[in-house]
Amino acid sequence: MHGHTDNYTFLTQGPLHRVIITMAIPTIISMLVTGLYNIADTFFVGKINTQATAAVGIVFSLMFFVQAMGYFFGHGSGNYISRELGARRHKNAEKMASTGFFSSFFLGVIVLILGETFLHPLSLMLGSTPTILPYTKDYMQIILLGAPFLTSSLTLNNQMRLQGNANLAMFGIVSGAVLNVVLDPLLIFTCNMGVSGAAWATVIGQAVSFVILFLMARRGENIAIHFRNFSPSWRAYKEIFYGGSPSLMRQGLACVSTMSLNLAAGVYGDSAIAAMSIVGRLAMLSFSVVIGLGQGFQPVCGFCYGAGLFDRLKEAFKFTVLVGTIFLIVLLIIGWSISGSLIGVFRDDPDVIAIGIVALRWQLCTFPLNEFILASNMLLQTCRKPWRANLLAAARQGLFFIPLIFILPSLFGLKGVEICQAVSDVFSFSLTVPIIIYTFREFTREAEVRKAKE
Repeated sequence: MHGHTDNYTFLTQGPLHRVIITMAIPTIISMLVTGLYNIADTFFVGKINTQATAAVGIVFSLMFFVQAMGYFFGHGSGNYISRELGARRHKNAEKMASTGFFSSFFLGVIVLILGETFLHPLSLMLGSTPTILPYTKDYMQIILLGAPFLTSSLTLNNQMRLQGNANLAMFGIVSGAVLNVVLDPLLIFTCNMGVSGAAWATVIGQAVSFVILFLMARRGENIAIHFRNFSPSWRAYKEIFYGGSPSLMRQGLACVSTMSLNLAAGVYGDSAIAAMSIVGRLAMLSFSVVIGLGQGFQPVCGFCYGAGLFDRLKEAFKFTVLVGTIFLIVLLIIGWSISGSLIGVFRDDPDVIAIGIVALRWQLCTFPLNEFILASNMLLQTCRKPWRANLLAAARQGLFFIPLIFILPSLFGLKGVEICQAVSDVFSFSLTVPIIIYTFREFTREAEVRKAKE
């Protein structure tokens, strides 16, 4: 038991800024590496031909769905584990770790079987044209083999992170990503495997990540995964749903909003789609730091909430918001001054650059609001406030963005597409403020109730 006391002591008593930064750095690295290796895949496949590039883009929305499942089980079981460890209920945490892991793995197997069975209709449903179809099928047929490894390794990664062992979690994810980038050019060009080579590189990377994470879960203070602890029950899945549904909501709506954005931008030609997707990639890469910081705050939040340390929880929240907001203000200033050359790195086309600069600058204006929105969402998710967490998870890329992407262009034309995310951010921020004030008042009441019981 001694080991758990160490993590417990660090998260509930260590100096706050050090605890959050220690937890956040490995997560930020994992997020950045994952972001970069999505870009690397596109980069190497782009050297084959346009159809192959399009095929990877089409299969990407399926990958998004598979990842969402991994996050759903990972955050759902992980948030519960961190609260139970904070409350010193170790047995419950052990059962939940195995239940979350095996449920996630079995779901990945189901996706694999259904995907291979309906390969052709699925390719068409995701938006494949007749010329892209053969590439999509070649790529997807192999990518699907990795589904069980991808879902369960994302689940393990998040469980380890929420137990306060982010370094080990980072090692597993990063080693798979690096292997993928090394294998890409080797299999695509040297072995002359084309788009199938890119798919095999991804699957091998995912399998290696899975093995490393599974072995890491047996080391140090981690809760080991054992099949004997797999105890599926209505209660367990209810906990997973409460803790995991905001992640599912975020990922799922990001998928829908990207499709809507492409439809709206398509009216103004290919250069508008290209520009908006480049701006989207840049924003995602910037946010990976902010999300990583928020995820560094989550284990502190879960342990403190479980242990009833409400003042410490509030301090941790304020510190996270302050650091993230300062980082985003710095990004705003740098991004604004080099926006033209940033877009140019991806596509050297005057039309794309012209649209991209305007869209990027509008998004940069509201960047600093996003740390507060994201940290609030993670606070509510970890403290098991499912309705509020889901509402905030849906706000930025769903609730506000999806209607706005159809309303604004009809009023302002192309400008409407460019300003959509910024307007959505302002609305989301306005919704978040009253919810957090209410939640903090609720914490004060919960603290009083606990005191009265003692």
